[in-house]
Amino acid sequence: MGRSVDAVLFDIDETLIDLQAAMGSTLQAVSATDLTHFSAADWEAYTSLFAADPQGHYDAYLAGRLGFADQRVLRLQHAREEAGLAPLDSDAARAWNDAYEQTLPQYFQAFDDVVPLLDALEAHGVAYGAVSNNVHDYQRAKLDAAGLERIKVLVGIDTVGVAKPDPAIFHEGVRLLGSTPQRSAYVGDNLVVDGIGAANAGLLGVWLDRADNPSPVRTDGAVVPPEVSSIASLGELLDLV
Repeated sequence: MGRSVDAVLFDIDETLIDLQAAMGSTLQAVSATDLTHFSAADWEAYTSLFAADPQGHYDAYLAGRLGFADQRVLRLQHAREEAGLAPLDSDAARAWNDAYEQTLPQYFQAFDDVVPLLDALEAHGVAYGAVSNNVHDYQRAKLDAAGLERIKVLVGIDTVGVAKPDPAIFHEGVRLLGSTPQRSAYVGDNLVVDGIGAANAGLLGVWLDRADNPSPVRTDGAVVPPEVSSIASLGELLDLV
């Protein structure tokens, strides 16, 4: 790219932390006694649908139309429906959510390529932080549970009152790192929200495509623009910055 940066911001879920794996382990831990008939393939499909949220309940939460627990329960109910299971009543759903909330942090883990990259960024004098489409305190606890206390700068949707891809949330992360958009990169697993959103905010947008899909890729009608770079692992980031 030929673009040098002095600050890097990261998305958290599926970029720094393997949230889908944590979700899968938690779903099994809190539901295994009820779903003893599930095969490994059943669990994989169940977890994938819950994580993918095709009905957009998490987006409704970001837009202020649903509470955080509500969006999670609705995603569960949809996964249950698709698996041929009866929906949970309100009391059972509340109990399930409480158990899920208590269990999930036990399974938060950083991807294997995170710590080596942070070590390398520090060695090169590059500041780093995180910008997330969730509230600050929830994501702070998640980073800490995953052993990433070293990430001090964290911007959540409650920090500036907007969510990605609004430029303001990227710019607040840049400001806290003492940099400028032109001297900063943003890395995330969502092409549109992270890669294109960061590029539109003036940063170097980097799409982390751990599945290593062919590129350019059409997502929501958008082709990967030339100002967005694609990497298959965080280890490739230093080649860009």
